[in-house]
Amino acid sequence: MLNDIYGKGLLAYQNGKKKAVFRVESDIAETEEWHISTFFRDYNQMPETEKKALSLVKGNVLDIGAGAGSHALWLQQKGIDVTAMDISLGAVEVMKKRGIRKIIHQDFFSYTGQQFNTLLLLMNGIGITGKLENLPTFFEQAKNLLAPGGKIILDSSDIIYLFLEEDGSAMIDLNGPYYGELEYTFEFNNEKGMPFHWLFIDFDTLSLYAGMAGFSCEKVYEDEHYLYLAELKLK
Repeated sequence: MLNDIYGKGLLAYQNGKKKAVFRVESDIAETEEWHISTFFRDYNQMPETEKKALSLVKGNVLDIGAGAGSHALWLQQKGIDVTAMDISLGAVEVMKKRGIRKIIHQDFFSYTGQQFNTLLLLMNGIGITGKLENLPTFFEQAKNLLAPGGKIILDSSDIIYLFLEEDGSAMIDLNGPYYGELEYTFEFNNEKGMPFHWLFIDFDTLSLYAGMAGFSCEKVYEDEHYLYLAELKLK
């Protein structure tokens, strides 16, 4: 579990350290503390975006970037055929401890197994693409893993609000990288992980890239804080 800071934090919480937090550095904001309990929330603690997403799944489900497995666990309890996937070995160990039956310890982009009716990416799971330029690769892999008539359900946020001025204008370098491309570093128990790229994508840009890849893209829910839920299907 070399440098799996995320997994180490999840395991610590699972093993009884209920006040555990991640210290999270990013390249656009001050260092924050994230309570690890957030990753273990039950259905009643989930935001409406996630509850809506769980109501939209059909058939067999691949929960991509499942983390502590809260969404997969709820689906499993409802009798839905769900497989949880995560690249973090610590997360996989946590999900086993929580009783999730089907788990894949692998990177989504290299998986070549069965097909699924629903690909689920919650808590901004589309962030695994890292950068906007990697979205076409994501969609090609999604096509490989989707059964005929299948769909993708994902949520993300338009983080334009981080760049807004008092007059409502946005200070963005149009010649620079896409403003939703962030770099994060996790720290837990005084151990710091390797920096990694994470993508937040506005709905219009997601819809554009989805269309180029042959997917329809429908916004099915949006809250008042720039968070939205999208359902994508092959045309």
